[in-house]
Amino acid sequence: MLLKVGDLARRTGLTVRTLHHYDEIGLLKPSGRSEAGYRLYSQADVQRLHGIQTMRQMGLPLSDIGDLLAGDGVAPERIIGQQIRALDQQISQATELRGRLTMLRDGLMAGAEPDMGNWLQALALMTTYGKYFSSAELKQIFTNWSLIEADWLIVKDLVKNAMDRRLPPDSPEVQALAYRWMALMLHWMKGDMDLLERWGHMFRTEPSTHGRNHAPPGEMIEYVEIAIKLRMELLDKYLTRDDLRALGHVPYADWAALEETAQQLLARGLPPHHPDAMAAGRRWDALFGQLTRNDPVLRRKLLTASAQEPLLQAGSPLSAPVRAYLHAALAHAHQQAVPEKPRAAKKTA
Repeated sequence: MLLKVGDLARRTGLTVRTLHHYDEIGLLKPSGRSEAGYRLYSQADVQRLHGIQTMRQMGLPLSDIGDLLAGDGVAPERIIGQQIRALDQQISQATELRGRLTMLRDGLMAGAEPDMGNWLQALALMTTYGKYFSSAELKQIFTNWSLIEADWLIVKDLVKNAMDRRLPPDSPEVQALAYRWMALMLHWMKGDMDLLERWGHMFRTEPSTHGRNHAPPGEMIEYVEIAIKLRMELLDKYLTRDDLRALGHVPYADWAALEETAQQLLARGLPPHHPDAMAAGRRWDALFGQLTRNDPVLRRKLLTASAQEPLLQAGSPLSAPVRAYLHAALAHAHQQAVPEKPRAAKKTA
């Protein structure tokens, strides 16, 4: 695949004039020409351009960049290695860019030989992410991705299914998905609301980030954000931002397992005071403690919000009959745990 100079300029954010200048000074000469004489750029040319642009961001003059790139071959790992060595010499200015470059190298070199599309995408994404996050923040985000990846892919597919069925954002099924989406995002960002809000702002503002690296498409983001906004407007009546930061994470699989257990107990007709029911109640208590990090004030706020707001109840990972059953079972378990006071001995004559 060969790109004309106009296409390369448009896809990298450079001007045609800049690319012409790079050609004239021998810094980036196109690999070929069309029959009409237009410059044509190959994958190797785009790789070289990546190196040029990264080092330009460091403030290196074009003459120095040409010297750094001179030699036999411009393999991706060689270009990035040269950039890292150059960045190390720039101390404070280099530190930020070196972090981004290291992530780019690790991502590209972990797989097969990247094609021109990979390099163009890398150029664009590196610039886009740099508008909103430091390299340290990006490292944290990408490192923590493994915490939610498996659950995220499931939720994304479920949301797409809900969209295909045209379910409204305030429906119980979509609200339950919004709850799962919010919980995963908070867990991914380790409760950092500022980081989460900037990540969301970037996706709303930068269409180029949509649908890449498991990111949702733009229409899915809009759909889920409507559902989440409904929940947040209600939660804001009961919880502060600090409360949201303090929330722990309970994997959805744990809620689902408890729901199934309670449904089986109900199907067997076991009363809330049955030992199996009380064990399930204690399990619910433990999971809720995990969610609230055993903070009694936060626990009370969440229970109050759920009791007062039907829409929040609709998005609960546990169904209404199961919640009522587990509450009753836990009450019996608490009663059983309180030892009876010894009766006073009767006086004898």
